[in-house]
Amino acid sequence: MLEYLFIAFIVIFCIQFIYYLFIFSSFSFSKKSPTENHFNLPVSIIICAKNEAKNLTKNLPHFLKQNYPNFELVLINDRSNDRTLKVMEQFRKESLIPVKVVDVASNEQFWGSKKYALTLGIKAASFEHLLFTDADCIPISESWIHEMASNFTNQHQIVLGYGAYQKIKKSWLNKLIRFESLFTAMQYFGYAKIGIPYMGVGRNLAYTKSTFFKVNGFANHMHIKSGDDDLFINEVATKQNTAISCSQNSFTESNPKTSFKDWILQKRRHISTASLYKPLHKFLLGLFFASQMLFWILAIILLGFLYNWQLIAILVFTRFLFLYLVIGFSAKKLNERDLILLIPFFEIFLILTQMFIFIKNMISKPTHW
Repeated sequence: MLEYLFIAFIVIFCIQFIYYLFIFSSFSFSKKSPTENHFNLPVSIIICAKNEAKNLTKNLPHFLKQNYPNFELVLINDRSNDRTLKVMEQFRKESLIPVKVVDVASNEQFWGSKKYALTLGIKAASFEHLLFTDADCIPISESWIHEMASNFTNQHQIVLGYGAYQKIKKSWLNKLIRFESLFTAMQYFGYAKIGIPYMGVGRNLAYTKSTFFKVNGFANHMHIKSGDDDLFINEVATKQNTAISCSQNSFTESNPKTSFKDWILQKRRHISTASLYKPLHKFLLGLFFASQMLFWILAIILLGFLYNWQLIAILVFTRFLFLYLVIGFSAKKLNERDLILLIPFFEIFLILTQMFIFIKNMISKPTHW
């Protein structure tokens, strides 16, 4: 039995090696590509909000300070029952930048659907190039629009950005949340770099109106409450039409969850859409997670029985080396350097957390916006 487990461990190690060496490292060790677009495209920034009066009051001024010559804000009030609409209207009246407010009334056919609200906002946008973020986000720099929009070309109609989370000192949960965000970004940037883009995050994402309406928007998954970002990108993104933006001036920053329960609920909503990805993407993501989990299980069993322990130890060390190099370089690119030291601990905890979420989602459906 141990011999079979040893053979399985070797196979799992090779699978992990391939993922880190050929997929994730394509982003980690890549150099910033020069952008072809040197003119300032008019851009519509779209923010959909539900009961976000406090965040909008605090965060909207950051968008109005953007150093960009031609942009507008499209603010979508998705059936809020707080002061969200009033805050939006106040900014519209006082702003020197063009601001449109879209007030979404309840619709029985699309009850509770953020995708319906976003569709109305996209239709109201004046410009072809759309840049999406959330009400609890701020752009890290005043060059955010320029950095994201400069990746648009005649060929590239989709731009995947990075949505960071605010750092909270002396918080293990905050580090775990940021590591999960870093690890996810390393994956979707890496897949995009090798020509297999599969998702983006709504906190920092750009695409054109033409791309949206070419597939009738969210029509193919309007009945799914989540997925206005990842399911849409999974449907429309290709090797030819997708670019990534990983310069630090292109990042947004969001308020992270401050309780483990709230974060688990958020991740349950995010993961619930993965089963609807294209078959190739599901296979590649599933194989990586299975190999990641089995690597640790088999290593612990074989080392526990001291079976070929020297070789097992060498392979575990080799994987640690690749783990630190690939994730470490990604962390430097995405300004998450403080996470590098504890990478193995975060990885193990994240594996256990994802297993819990998969099981929980099989038992009950998560609640959505």
